[in-house]
Amino acid sequence: MGFTIGSGLREVRELRLVTGRPRRARRGGHAPQATAAAEYTARWGWDVRPGARARRFPGGRVECSCGADCGAPGAHPLPAGEVIPAGSSPAQAVRAWTRTPGAAVLLPTGRMFDVIEVPAGAGRRALLRMERMGLPLGPVAESPAGRMWFFVAPGAAGEVPRLQHRMGWPDGLPDRLGLRVLGPGCHVPAPPSDHGGRGHVRWLRPPSPEAAARPPQARLLLGALAYACHTRAGTGGAPPHGPPLGPLVGPRG
Repeated sequence: MGFTIGSGLREVRELRLVTGRPRRARRGGHAPQATAAAEYTARWGWDVRPGARARRFPGGRVECSCGADCGAPGAHPLPAGEVIPAGSSPAQAVRAWTRTPGAAVLLPTGRMFDVIEVPAGAGRRALLRMERMGLPLGPVAESPAGRMWFFVAPGAAGEVPRLQHRMGWPDGLPDRLGLRVLGPGCHVPAPPSDHGGRGHVRWLRPPSPEAAARPPQARLLLGALAYACHTRAGTGGAPPHGPPLGPLVGPRG
């Protein structure tokens, strides 16, 4: 890819980057969105893109900075928001956010990773079980809108429908369970972005060199996630085929 994960670490530290709790920018310093974007591209080797801002008003009304009747406030790219490619210097990311102050930090899916999105309650139960089992895990983020994002290897958006067919899942089961796979053309807001005017996205499992460079295959997590979603949804009937706490794999032979 032309860069090494962690190669921009010294510059990142100099910018006082944050990946967890949002901080207010000091006078003369960089906004937390800009410094986080610099870390994602320079340290973890991810593309980043400025996104629209969401603002919540008294009474619960939410407006998006795009000015339209928006169905995804604060969760879509700005029309003029350029993609800052993986391996860019921290200064490049900071300049992009200087031109779009307050923009959310969006991570494009489909190239460096895909994302499995599930309801937060089911995701937390599945995460705890997978950690106890020692399953390989990539970064995991939680949105204040009640969703969780499990980062997996790219290609999951095309792989999951094939796995669903091989395992005998009925058509439409992922939709009924609230399980989505985000691949090419999609984005997820990254910490410390505000999501939908409801609060800041946060990491439950922050990126690490191993997880950022080699996120797990979707088939290793899908069975546990689908089972947890089924239990939460109370859809009735038998749970999705496959071990409830183990990886989803196809039949042998």
